[in-house]
Amino acid sequence: MQVLLLVMGCLFFAVGTLGLFRFSDTLSRIHALTKVDNLGLGFIVLALLPLAPSLAGGLKTVLIWAAALAASATSAHLIARAVHVRPEPPEAKESADD
Repeated sequence: MQVLLLVMGCLFFAVGTLGLFRFSDTLSRIHALTKVDNLGLGFIVLALLPLAPSLAGGLKTVLIWAAALAASATSAHLIARAVHVRPEPPEAKESADD
């Protein structure tokens, strides 16, 4: 079961990285990274929980995952807000269509 969760987590990380390279606009890239990578990290944390030496160690692992969730949500919000505040120049939009 642990191996399956680790493999699923790694696959989700790979899909998130692929989305970073394949999607064309900033908001889609952010969505791929924040959603898919956090799910991959969740699978890895679930795989590591039975290996925790104590309950405190398991709680620390879950808290690290929660901190990563909060950090990715906050940074994604800040990037998305910056994209909406500052529009792209017209020449950047034309070159994206090529």
